[in-house]
Amino acid sequence: MTMDVQQRKQIIREQAHANRNAQPDKDALSQRICATFAALPEYTAARTVLFYVDVRSEVRTRHYLAAALTHGKKIVVPWCNDRGELELFHLENMEELATGMYRILEPRPELRSLPARQVDPRDLDLVMVPGVAFDRSGGRMGHGKGYYDKLLQHARPDAPLVALAFECQLFPEIPTAPHDIFMDKIITEKAVYAGKGRRKPQGESASPAGPGQHPQGSQTRPGA
Repeated sequence: MTMDVQQRKQIIREQAHANRNAQPDKDALSQRICATFAALPEYTAARTVLFYVDVRSEVRTRHYLAAALTHGKKIVVPWCNDRGELELFHLENMEELATGMYRILEPRPELRSLPARQVDPRDLDLVMVPGVAFDRSGGRMGHGKGYYDKLLQHARPDAPLVALAFECQLFPEIPTAPHDIFMDKIITEKAVYAGKGRRKPQGESASPAGPGQHPQGSQTRPGA
């Protein structure tokens, strides 16, 4: 009997969770991954950057956020509203975050409604994306709730989507559907993988790699 897509996804999701939970040295590896993210030419060029705030065993970003706030950029973090949708908040200092639902660090409730702090997804120049499992072509699997899928639909097509993951979260192939969104890059502690992204119309060949860019499916070592 052929295994259906949902069964395959569940098996991969469970294995990825187990791999990530067992990953040693999360703090040190996370610091390396975040530093690689900040060294990307896409980060240098961006004015408004979305950082996710880690939960459970994800690549830890909260320790790097304080440094990001000194980079002269508009740093944005997400929070989940009562409708189960992600909204975006302009973060100016770490004291503006507090432990919220599901023990996730989120913007303080009294600050979220301030118009000056609300950010439209179309204003993002670069999007950091979490996930449970990935493949090296940019395929992504989340928790199955669709939070980021909905958010990414509203991001500008020219805003790169860069996922952070531990190498143990990579699989040969993530089952995808036609509507699924591929990452432009995936950063692990070992390499930067160039994914399919969203910007190449079907039938159009990939353009030659420019500075800091690499052909689809290729990889570079951080610092190489």
